[in-house]
Amino acid sequence: MADVELVKKMLRAVLQSSKGGVSLGRLQAEYKGLTGEHIPYKQLGHPTLDALLLAMPAVVRMERARSGEMVCFAVVSNETAHIAKLVARQRTAKKTGRLQLVNCQMRVKPAAPLVLNAKPRTSLRQPEHRGRVGRGGGVGRAGGYGDARQGHLRDGQSDARGNVNQNKTQNTPVRKGSSASDRPDKRMALPPRFQKEVHAHLSRNTPHTNTAAGLNESSSQAKARTAQTGSYNPQQVQGRLAEILAKYSNGFWVSKLPQLYRELYKQELPSEALRDLENWTHICTVEKPGSTNQTELLLYPVKECRGTPSPTGGDRCSPLPQKPLPTPPRTPTPTSTGSSPPSPATPPSSPPSLTPELRRELGELLQRYSSGLWAHALPKLYQDSYKRPLPPHVLRDLALLADFCTVDYPMPDNPQRAILYARQPQDQDQNRAGAGDAGAGPGQGAGAGGRTSGQAQQVQVPPLQIPREEYPSVLVVEAGSTNSVVLRYVGEGYSQAQEKLEDEMREFYRQDGSRRPLASPGTGQLAAVRAEEEEEILRAQVCQLVEDKAKVYYVDHGFSEVISQSKLLELNERFLRLPFQATTCKLAGLEQFSEEASVLKKLEAMASGKILLAEILERKDTPLMVLYDTSQDDDVNINAACVKSLQDKSLESPLQVNSAYMNVSVTSVCSDGTIYCQPPSRGLSKLTEVLAKTEAYFLSQVTSEFLVSRPFCGKGCLARYKGKWSRVEIMNLHGSRVLDILFIDLGVQASVEVIELREFPPPYLRDLTTIPPQVVKCCLADLPVSVGSWTPEAVQWLRDAVLHCTDCSIKIARVEEGRLVHVHLFSSRNFHDASRSLNRQLAASALWKHPKDVFLSSRGPAQAPPRPLQATPNRCASPTSASPAANGTRAPPQLRRTHSLPGTRASPPPSSGPAPSAQRPLQMPPLLQLPPAGQNMDVYVSVACHPGHFVLQPWQDMYKLVVLMGEMILYYNKADDTPVAVEKNQVYAAKVDNNWHRVLVKAIMTNGLVSVYELDYGKHELVSCTQLRPLIQEFCQLPFQGVRAQLAGVKARQWSEEASMVFRNHVEKKPLVAQLESVEEAALAWDRQLTVYLVDTSHEERDLWVHDLMAEFTHELTKAA
Repeated sequence: MADVELVKKMLRAVLQSSKGGVSLGRLQAEYKGLTGEHIPYKQLGHPTLDALLLAMPAVVRMERARSGEMVCFAVVSNETAHIAKLVARQRTAKKTGRLQLVNCQMRVKPAAPLVLNAKPRTSLRQPEHRGRVGRGGGVGRAGGYGDARQGHLRDGQSDARGNVNQNKTQNTPVRKGSSASDRPDKRMALPPRFQKEVHAHLSRNTPHTNTAAGLNESSSQAKARTAQTGSYNPQQVQGRLAEILAKYSNGFWVSKLPQLYRELYKQELPSEALRDLENWTHICTVEKPGSTNQTELLLYPVKECRGTPSPTGGDRCSPLPQKPLPTPPRTPTPTSTGSSPPSPATPPSSPPSLTPELRRELGELLQRYSSGLWAHALPKLYQDSYKRPLPPHVLRDLALLADFCTVDYPMPDNPQRAILYARQPQDQDQNRAGAGDAGAGPGQGAGAGGRTSGQAQQVQVPPLQIPREEYPSVLVVEAGSTNSVVLRYVGEGYSQAQEKLEDEMREFYRQDGSRRPLASPGTGQLAAVRAEEEEEILRAQVCQLVEDKAKVYYVDHGFSEVISQSKLLELNERFLRLPFQATTCKLAGLEQFSEEASVLKKLEAMASGKILLAEILERKDTPLMVLYDTSQDDDVNINAACVKSLQDKSLESPLQVNSAYMNVSVTSVCSDGTIYCQPPSRGLSKLTEVLAKTEAYFLSQVTSEFLVSRPFCGKGCLARYKGKWSRVEIMNLHGSRVLDILFIDLGVQASVEVIELREFPPPYLRDLTTIPPQVVKCCLADLPVSVGSWTPEAVQWLRDAVLHCTDCSIKIARVEEGRLVHVHLFSSRNFHDASRSLNRQLAASALWKHPKDVFLSSRGPAQAPPRPLQATPNRCASPTSASPAANGTRAPPQLRRTHSLPGTRASPPPSSGPAPSAQRPLQMPPLLQLPPAGQNMDVYVSVACHPGHFVLQPWQDMYKLVVLMGEMILYYNKADDTPVAVEKNQVYAAKVDNNWHRVLVKAIMTNGLVSVYELDYGKHELVSCTQLRPLIQEFCQLPFQGVRAQLAGVKARQWSEEASMVFRNHVEKKPLVAQLESVEEAALAWDRQLTVYLVDTSHEERDLWVHDLMAEFTHELTKAA
């Protein structure tokens, strides 16, 4: 008899995984994909599946769709609200039987508009030809998405997140669409080959591309790559290379060299020449920028004389720019700003050199920031770290740093805003062979060289490669230590490949001749193990032998078991091609508390046996990760939750109803009436003492080890507030250098650069971690908490009354479940007289009597703009102290980097000087430079509606946009929040989803909302008019990055929704190669339109021409009709 409660639980898990419901025809397949077995409705006493579902009204709700098909939905209850949407049953040592294989993925974060790793990008592999004769547009060829071609620039390829694993190998073909869920929907007449991807596109929560396919699998034979060249003449190639370098004197990526060579000389570059480049020091200089990717090499002309003055003045051109430019840089404009000293018109005759000690110290600082460091930040970092000033000549001549770093100028008109990237040793490669072998359990040690049973030779098992995605799905198997969490990767090429392998093993060992016992088992030997309850055969490694028993480690499932030696079978060599799937990771932020009982208990409860989303911070032998549970409406940061489990509850601020507290400090006042208070407590006294010791400790240390080099959401660290160190939590990252923080003991939010943060010093790490936040979120009793009820004048009156008062008192009226405390607030110790409370004074004042429509906005309280926070009387140099901000609510840590802070923050006091844009009219950025017609450019498709309308961004310049948006966040989050007079068809800066964008106003609505067009991304958004600011000239140097385009090679038509889905699925949020067909020029950047061919060159064996794909789709759709 089947377990009714178990069936209910698994049914609910299946249905919760799809917000749009699961059709009755697909329910059995979805259930089997999760549990490995069909729904046992007959065993439960029901003649049909429908009858069983109708008997479970508390679990399943059935509705009939427009097409007439029955669709099942999950019924949410309080008892099951905590159950994850995706559940995996993992085999344990106590229960044998069929292992429930994992073939589902958690919700991924939306593709961020920012490329988070803001470094110059390598070039994409260029296509070999233009597809079909006649440039496409006719009937598609049968059977091909594109042409199988041999690429010569594949080593220069990069994916959408920049985390390319160059050790990609392929062996076992990934199983495609065998489940019933992949069958076509009866109501949609689509060509069979496109049915799966259309339905997959409909069911996705976000436009996510699984780039892990094939990365985990290996092949016994590598594909041959020929250069298709004649005899190799080094002298001739050297001469031609010198000509190319003379033309591109600022350098270019090595991956571009074959294309340039082919275009200029109509011949293929000999492959031998690429290997000889480093030896031709008299011709060129090969340089590796700040990256661990061995293929990201830069090529420069040989350096003749460093420091030669530029004819346009100054050292505008660094001898080693990281990002090569096709044309000489422009002369700096008088409006350029920067914090580094201005460059002289001519360099000194004998520039001072760097001492060995200074070189070492600067190298250490740059190594701390692998994603780059602003040059203007060097003096402060150097002073803080080494307690002495940086010699001024270093910033005047950045060429002095050329031996150990590369210099990039992301703002072309501002040479003083340079980014420095530390050079990596040429022999470093984080994705070296064996990256997945380390510590995946007792069996990993022999994984690469395990001996196949019954054979004399050793067979090498390929290492498990880390997925390319920044956020892969993982199944947590065991969490005995946060430094060694056993997990499995989920998805195509991993759990799906393992399922296929175990299916093959089951079929293979069913044959009598194949089931041969292991003749002489030995420790470390690989074997096939037969499970007890079912005919399952699993790969295992023998760990220990005791009499007739054997302790084995299941190398794909990450646990050990004691079994009879009679179950050990010889493992055939054919089953060693797939890497062992069990591996380990380390959880970031928990390294020093890896075996704390409270941490492990929390980790076991939140992660063990669940499918989670993993953010990979370091791609090492044991990768460093942050785990997120995205099964609920709000994403939960597992690492941060484990850290919070260490907090000492006895040190929390005491909160008792009807109690009064004196000497209370009000740290911030929000626009919805929420205030943050610090009542005196034992925890606050201890925190004050520890922070004072921390300040003294930092002053006594001469080291750079306290710089935060790897920020992540939920990380705890230190930042300065009003000149003193205070604890903060990282809430959101904007690229790699700008982030949002929350002062957890003040309730204040701010946007800062990563260079402002410091690690908890080791002597005080435990104290700073275990002391709970010493701030209490309060509201004034008897007054509503909403922006619509608080006028700006009322908020300002309350701020003036309490923010600088050192003798406030509060009386607790009541405490809500969410820890919101209703208080009576007094600006003195006279809390006995209720009539003197600020609550009564504000309610009786004219400030509270105002029209109900004070805000012409349709947004909720969490989205309305707050008034300036008068927490700091003067501006100071530190962004942290210059931009304290308050938020009405504190949300749990969010996964989405660009959406993790609900609501807005307050601004600091206004600047003493006028806004730069107030003195002169705004000069628009120059038009984006495009290659000639017929040439290729690497692009990123940010928006794709259909083949007739999509938006491109130049791929190699995306990092410049990241830098620009980071600067805009720092500037506008500190600037005045005075509303601007919004005009149609004018350009502004607008805050959208917690980022600042350059926008064009398209329409102004009567309810206070404005329709804007994001000029760098091509998206249309609705924002409040209060979220617009003047765009200053400094942010108009970079051309608007979004360019409208249409696909060449296809006829203009009214595209169906199905065709649009197929198009979006193949191009949106992806780096592609665009071959420019024509340009429809216009005076304004947003009116330009390109006609391009799009080519996906991410596949090793073929080029995918998108116009061929769409032509074939429309042809098959016509035939199907």
